Amino acid sequence: METMSWEERKEKALEYFACKFHCSQSVLAAYADLCGLTEEQALKLGACFGSGMRKGNVCGACTGALMVLGAMYGQSDREDLESRMRANRVNDAMMEGFAAANGTCICNDLLGVDVSTEEGVAEARSRKLFTEYCPKMVASAAEILSKIIRETEAEIKKETKVTE
Repeated sequence: METMSWEERKEKALEYFACKFHCSQSVLAAYADLCGLTEEQALKLGACFGSGMRKGNVCGACTGALMVLGAMYGQSDREDLESRMRANRVNDAMMEGFAAANGTCICNDLLGVDVSTEEGVAEARSRKLFTEYCPKMVASAAEILSKIIRETEAEIKKETKVTE
């Protein structure tokens, strides 16, 4: 299934972030091949989700991971309720796992500033939150995402063996 190791994907996400891509873009692009996306498509798709959609809402790293999970496991056929349930499960696992690991999944709460305001962004920059704290969130999201993918693929494989 994977062409890169899970650790390499996390490092790739951190590389994208170090190159000044948003957290959401960084996570999504590191897993683009698993989503059937090109790097360019992933970077564009994730472009409007950084800093909690620029409003301090759900952390963009977490949102990028949710986009990966949706692309991999989301419902695309209205009759396929099994995929809807699976998507709900992986969504909950990501949100709950990220909040458990980091205390919350809300960007403003993670950073302790309101990034929806110019003053909040300026404070985040002066405290080096975007360069020193946010990479930790990118790494955390990638680690949790990889774990969810591994578990979900094992579950799918087990289900497939049962039906064979």
